[in-house]
Formats: sequence, C-alpha cells, structure tokens
Amino acid sequence: MERLRGASFLIVLVFPLSVAPTFAPPAYGQASDQVKPLTLPAATSGTKSARQNSGAPPVSIDAPHMSKQTRYEIIRDFETQIVYARSAFPMGTKGLTLKDGSTSPEGMELQQALALWGPAIKPGDPAQISYVQIKPDHIHFDINGGAIHRKKWYEHIEVSGTGGASPIAGNQSPQNPHGTYLDLYFPKYVPEMSAQQLRDLLLPVLDFNARNKEEAYLDTVPPKVKSAIEAHYVMVGMSTEMVLHAKGKPPKKVREKDGETDYEEWIYGEPPQDVDFVRIVDDEVVRVETMKSGGQKLVRTDREVILPRPDRDTEAKKEQERQPNAPTMRRPGEDADDVPKPATGASPMPPMPPPDLPTPPGGSGPGQMVASR
Repeated sequence: MERLRGASFLIVLVFPLSVAPTFAPPAYGQASDQVKPLTLPAATSGTKSARQNSGAPPVSIDAPHMSKQTRYEIIRDFETQIVYARSAFPMGTKGLTLKDGSTSPEGMELQQALALWGPAIKPGDPAQISYVQIKPDHIHFDINGGAIHRKKWYEHIEVSGTGGASPIAGNQSPQNPHGTYLDLYFPKYVPEMSAQQLRDLLLPVLDFNARNKEEAYLDTVPPKVKSAIEAHYVMVGMSTEMVLHAKGKPPKKVREKDGETDYEEWIYGEPPQDVDFVRIVDDEVVRVETMKSGGQKLVRTDREVILPRPDRDTEAKKEQERQPNAPTMRRPGEDADDVPKPATGASPMPPMPPPDLPTPPGGSGPGQMVASR
C-alpha cells in the first residue's frame, strides 16, 4: 500500500460501436414536415445534379419574399456572368420560360421555332447574362444583349439649343439584336434564396459549373450519343453538330446528288489508314461508309439514334400563315388553288360590264346637263 500511495490512475471506458450514443444534429437543409421545397431540376443522364455539386439546401415555398438586399446581391452576382447553355434558345422576341423545372416552348414547338427563326444560342455555347430584372413572380434574364435592344444610359441624354434637342451619342442606326432571354417563374412570388440556390434552379437551361464548351455540350445529348462522341464514333441519325463534336471539321467535303436528293459527303482520314465517308442530308447523317486499311468496306445505313426533328409540313403552313400577303402570279379575278369550285370543275365566269349606251342627237347624254330657259 505504501508503494501505491501518490500514484495516479487513468480509467478508460470503452463502449461498443453498436451502443455508442450519437448526438449528431440533423444535416443542414434537410426538409422537415413543415418545409416544402421547390421543385429542383432532375439531373441529366451522365451528369451530377447541381444539388450534389453545390450542397445548397432547397428553396422552400414558404420562404418570405426576397429582401431588397438579396435583390442587389443577386443582380450583382449574375449580371455579366459567363455561362454555358444547356438548351437551344430561338431567335426573335420570344425566349424561354422555366417553371417547376420544365421549359417552354419545348419538343416539337421548340424545333419549329428554331427552324423558322434560327437559334440565338445552341446547346453548349457560351453565353453572357447581360441584364437581370426581379419582378413580383419571376426573374428575367437577358442573355447576349436580350431580344430587344436596350439603350445605354448616355443615349438618353440630349443637349438643347437654338436648333433643337439632339442626343449626345448622335443619330445612330437601330441595332438588330440577336440575343434572347429567360424567365424563371415561381408559384406565388419570388422567395428569399441564395445565389447558389438560384443557380440550381437554372440548371435545366444554364450550366454554371462547366469548365469548357465541350463538357457543357455533352451534358445536353442522350447517353448513347455522349458515349459515341467521346469515342469519336459517328452514328447514323446524328446531326452535323454532333459529328463536329465527335470528329471535328472534315478535311474534305464533297457535294453530290443522288437522284433528286442533294447530299454532302464528309471525308475523314487518309489511306493507308481507315477512311470514313459520312453522308449528310438535311442536317442528318444517313449513311456512314468506312474503308479499312486492309481493303474491307463497311457501310451503315440503319438509323442508330433517333432525334426529334421538326415537321416540315407544319413549318410551311405556319410560314404561309405568317405571310398572308405574299406575292402571287395569279391575275386579278383568278381563283386561288384552295378556293372551292362547283361540281362541274369549272369556275363561274365573272360578270360582264354593261354595254355602252348610244349618245342621243343633240349632244346630251347620260351625265350631261342641258341648260334651257
């Protein structure tokens, strides 16, 4: 006992892992029974969602209205920012609308708008957010200058004198804007949110995390097409843009005609290596011929990927409705081709003008007055 006097002891209590108490608080951003998050966009195939990349909590629909300070921060953060497009934007006065993770127009309607007006931005293209406006129920983003030309601040200033008022910027010719816009709508009002939460909501159309144009474009195509592009393989049914991403610009192009069909032949490679002949008709690959170095010839004509294509008959009909006063070669009084005709097939003759009446003697006639006393 004398030896143990003054000695200190350390007692260690070891608990098994199965019974060890846990005091971890709930993770930040977990939705409780009272919090209802807004619909976040689903991740596209082959990519991680922005929710996984950023770790930002979802936006609750019960959140208060966006404060004035947050509005300033959102505008300062997003204006002049460079992003990559995940969807095609049509040119013209109508842009895209994003609500509950879905865009409009979409599908065939979007393809028809792109065919009629042309694309302002293609998937994978870099774009600049040039103007942000926060309205009561949605946020408006002008992209690449917007669809309507906005005057600079100095273009509104005029100098008055004896000769009248004239703008200090001079009488400049009106510019033709080639930009577009995006409207992000909310169920009731624009709620309080952070800049990262807003980026997550814009994921279906704008990519803030892509490092380059190629990466942004691959996220917009189907998984089968993405794998083919990464392997530098051309499939029948691809578009010309997909071929450019898969093989690059062709060293040689040949334009030919097969019967009544015009086509382009894109040639990749030089002998004695393998040579690919990619035949394109109306922006679609219809035939791929590969000449192997050993002399073997491989031809593929069956469609390997199906992409949405615009209905050309519907486009032509809309174009005619858009131009009702188009010039015609018909003479005045001739019927149009779509005017219903009688069962005999012959159109009724137009009424003949009345014959000229003879002039009575004395020089008086219709339309003349005779003075008499």
